[in-house]
Amino acid sequence: MVETKLNNARDALTEKLRAVRNTDVPQIPLAHKSESPTGPGDNDPFQGAMDPLVVAHPDLNAPLPKKRIVTQSNLDHFAHSQAFAEILGMIRSCNEYVKGRKLTDNIQLSAPVERILDIVDKVRALVDETPRDTDSASTSRFGNPAFRTLYRKVVDATDTLLQTIPGLENGDDPAYQERLRKELAVYFYESWGNAKRIDYGSGMELNFLCWLLGLTKLGILQLARDAEAIVLRVFWKYIQVMRVVQQTYWLEPAGSHGVWGLDDYHFLPFLWGAGQLVGHPYLKPKSIHDVEVLDEFAPDYMYFACIHAINSVKTESLRWHSPMLDDISDVRSWAKVDQGMVKMYRVEVLCKLPIAQHMYFGTLLDYGAPDTGSEDVEEDEHGHLVHAGSVPHGHRVHGHGEGQGAGWGDCCGIPIPSVFAAAEQNKAQAGRVASTPIRRIPFD
Repeated sequence: MVETKLNNARDALTEKLRAVRNTDVPQIPLAHKSESPTGPGDNDPFQGAMDPLVVAHPDLNAPLPKKRIVTQSNLDHFAHSQAFAEILGMIRSCNEYVKGRKLTDNIQLSAPVERILDIVDKVRALVDETPRDTDSASTSRFGNPAFRTLYRKVVDATDTLLQTIPGLENGDDPAYQERLRKELAVYFYESWGNAKRIDYGSGMELNFLCWLLGLTKLGILQLARDAEAIVLRVFWKYIQVMRVVQQTYWLEPAGSHGVWGLDDYHFLPFLWGAGQLVGHPYLKPKSIHDVEVLDEFAPDYMYFACIHAINSVKTESLRWHSPMLDDISDVRSWAKVDQGMVKMYRVEVLCKLPIAQHMYFGTLLDYGAPDTGSEDVEEDEHGHLVHAGSVPHGHRVHGHGEGQGAGWGDCCGIPIPSVFAAAEQNKAQAGRVASTPIRRIPFD
């Protein structure tokens, strides 16, 4: 009798989930696009969502993108710059376009979007061609050195890959198009992780966004036509490939505080994922705690897919290993979560010095200030900008037992082992076959 009741209850829940999944969520109108971008101090994170301005003819003689943010005053300048407004404007605009849209919806793809998807697939193929280093000296829980080989392959292939995008191929003005590719290439290969530290965080995710922003400012991508595809096809495929890269090479989370974000590596899929769910008639923020709901809706919504990915490698509840996500689940509506995500991204990613110091500025993404004093600045062994000959006081270098030296403690001074590496090592110690799925492990 009890078993029959349980089966009936399970069948009823399955039917309810199927009905919810098949419900068409009403489309939310696009936000009004202001003539001028909203500044970083505005209260409404969606006011002023805008299409980035098109830069028709970048200066061929300008230097290639380089890092410009060294100090807090540099960061303060960036926070009030046109580049800052354009980055946040693209995030807001894309967020508006995907409200009420599912990952599984039919979306028309333009020729540039199709080529970009092919490029991301090519990077995925490079991962398959570059196996993890299984040498006993390199099987720690930290980054696998084979990632540096993958990174070099991506750098070497970048120009050829970019030539497949309409507008970047060698046409009537090959010198101009080559210059465009060189500018965009910096953001592209920096978006797959850091080869020196073998880590990944929201700064690298930001580079991918800047790459897409550059393509938009050149008019190759058009938000009115491509915004849905940018988020639900291009960006989501990038996230899926990055998950494979993180798992294959055990990339460490960038920074001693993870990514100042929401999981070990990413932020934007939660932001745009919350946007997808705004106005949903049934799913609520607290629904992330229901395993059956996660299983049912992860294919449709980025937010649920990200929670599902976290649960696949970490046991216990979100409250223990992802307290911020747990707190967000108490918010009453996705609209509030959505607004909070944009504000949080501005504060916790764009306005965080350990992240912003790795940003690149050039013709497409203009820092907006004279390039003075750069002759006294150099990069240390971990890619941080420091004044020549200086060693930041009180910071340890990134690494494992390497001692004192130049570095930023808040950025990469405390190595954090990859949860994927820990899971595989525990599996191996238990005598499991290497080809079996990664076992969930307690967060430690």
